[in-house]
Amino acid sequence: MLKTIDLGVALGKEDYQEELRAQQLELLRLSRQLYTARRSLVVVFEGWDAAGKGGAIRRTTHALDPRSYQVFAISAPTEEELAHHYLWRFWQRLLPPREKQILIFDRSWYGRVLVERVEGFAEPSQWQRAYREVNDFERQLVDANAAIVKFWFHISSDEQMRRFESRQSTRHKSWKLTDEDWRNREKWAEYEDAVQDMLLKTSTQQAPWTIVEGNDKRWARVKTLKTLVDALSRSSA
Repeated sequence: MLKTIDLGVALGKEDYQEELRAQQLELLRLSRQLYTARRSLVVVFEGWDAAGKGGAIRRTTHALDPRSYQVFAISAPTEEELAHHYLWRFWQRLLPPREKQILIFDRSWYGRVLVERVEGFAEPSQWQRAYREVNDFERQLVDANAAIVKFWFHISSDEQMRRFESRQSTRHKSWKLTDEDWRNREKWAEYEDAVQDMLLKTSTQQAPWTIVEGNDKRWARVKTLKTLVDALSRSSA
């Protein structure tokens, strides 16, 4: 699946500015309808390190009323979270009472079938079982009147290396690059296999994956917004 993605797609600067503004305005309009309908939107951002998730999230939230959304940056679980089922910490963020109707996850419950699988933090029986658990989890969210949009940001290995080197040589960006990023890069093939399985086994009718071609950041940001607009348009129809 990933090997057939056209990473050569791109968007010129003028077209980007026009499309970006138009899609942000439409997203704002639809998000207000979402509030009126008392529905929620759950957005999942996954992807390669340095694939552009952060930039896409910023362009998305720029379009929204700050009172309407919350971004969760997911990192390693705490000791308390490790004492529970791995989905427990996500339920805590998703269950009422809460003030926001748009919940954005920068990394998510898919860590169980990605980093935990590749790095050996989960036993094979655990991450193999997780595909079914995650599908059930997302089905429950949909049954609770939530719309789910899931993004995988895909870039080439060469593009990732270019971005790593750029971060390393730029003082105000160097903090973004960690030893863990380099270690993950060494396991590119293993992560690619894990991503393929994830996309195939957890892209469902109620919660499909959208692959975002990320070599061109402008293209990726506009595609993200268009996908969200399309999803909210369908859910409000």
